[in-house]
Amino acid sequence: MAPDVAQAAENVASAVAPNLAPNLAQNLAQNLAEDVASSWHPRLMPPTRRSAPRPAAGGVSAFEARPARVVLLTGTDSALADMAISRIERTLRAEDPDVERHLLDTSTATAGDLSQALTPSLFGGARLVVVTGLEAAAGALSNELLETVATWDGGTGPDDVTLIARHAGGAGGKAVLGALRALPDLLTVDCTPATNDRSRAELAHACARSLGAAIDGDAVAALVEATGNDTAELLALVRQLVAMADVNDTRSIALADTRALVSGRRDASGFDVADALVSGDAADGLALLRHAQGQRVEPILIVGAVASKMRTMARVAAAGRGAPAAVARALALAPWQVERAQRDLRHWTPESLAEALVALADADAAIKGEEGAVPGWYALERAALGMLTARSQRRRG
Repeated sequence: MAPDVAQAAENVASAVAPNLAPNLAQNLAQNLAEDVASSWHPRLMPPTRRSAPRPAAGGVSAFEARPARVVLLTGTDSALADMAISRIERTLRAEDPDVERHLLDTSTATAGDLSQALTPSLFGGARLVVVTGLEAAAGALSNELLETVATWDGGTGPDDVTLIARHAGGAGGKAVLGALRALPDLLTVDCTPATNDRSRAELAHACARSLGAAIDGDAVAALVEATGNDTAELLALVRQLVAMADVNDTRSIALADTRALVSGRRDASGFDVADALVSGDAADGLALLRHAQGQRVEPILIVGAVASKMRTMARVAAAGRGAPAAVARALALAPWQVERAQRDLRHWTPESLAEALVALADADAAIKGEEGAVPGWYALERAALGMLTARSQRRRG
């Protein structure tokens, strides 16, 4: 019997029988200790609490997703699936920015689509092929995927292809699912949805940790309360908080940071976002961007407003120093626009302006659906971070 168990039993006996004779109290302690020892075993002790999501057996969580020849996403949570796909794509693009991205769905793909996506282009290069809707797999794409898996079953297959297959649960697509699971080098990613506040809190902690940041328990509790059952909203807010912490040169998130982001909803126009980003207010700029997304403001309107302000600054910078009225007449602008641009330009260099305009151009292309581009709001957030970083370099210089 463990010494601490014996001591605990003796303490209990002494507490409940303070008036017993010493020999009776000792006998009571001995009997109680024996009873506890007969049922106590280290293996029966409750497990240590884990702060990371528990993936399905043999798989990894969405926050641990990594490139592999074949990746299988299982589970009904679309937000976790999107997170896993984004992580894999970012890793691939870190090695090869020109990765070709192909998105196929079993409900719309036709015969030959998968083969075409897997076939190298004339210039070569890596390819990321994402196949969704396996739970309803039927028809041309299902048969084509089965044929492809059969040829890869022996460990062969192209080295420059990452195939991601998504099965959202249910009884459909069993044949394809079984064939995929038989592959020797398959990576399975668990996308099972969180079912309670504790599991949602674990997701928030894991998301922050995967981005190299830490978030305290009170901050997570506030996020869970604000987002309810919406996993996508929860993860988006964590990413936003990490981005704000990164710009502010800290890697920890506290309750005050969360409250600043989720307490109330602010009206946010593209011009509000532009003013905050150009002035270098990272916290307010990113918070306004988040509020604009929540209010269903079209991202193209925000890009337009920010780009318009940046172009005005570039024109005023090119005009050189001069009285606002004279510059305004030369550029057909209002004097107040020139005054504001000149004031903002004190914190920018020609190089940082150029960097910001390039970032906005990339976001504009993504929002307008350029092939292979990242999702629009993600591209817009990345452009905002690029602007803030470019401006901060001017300050540090």
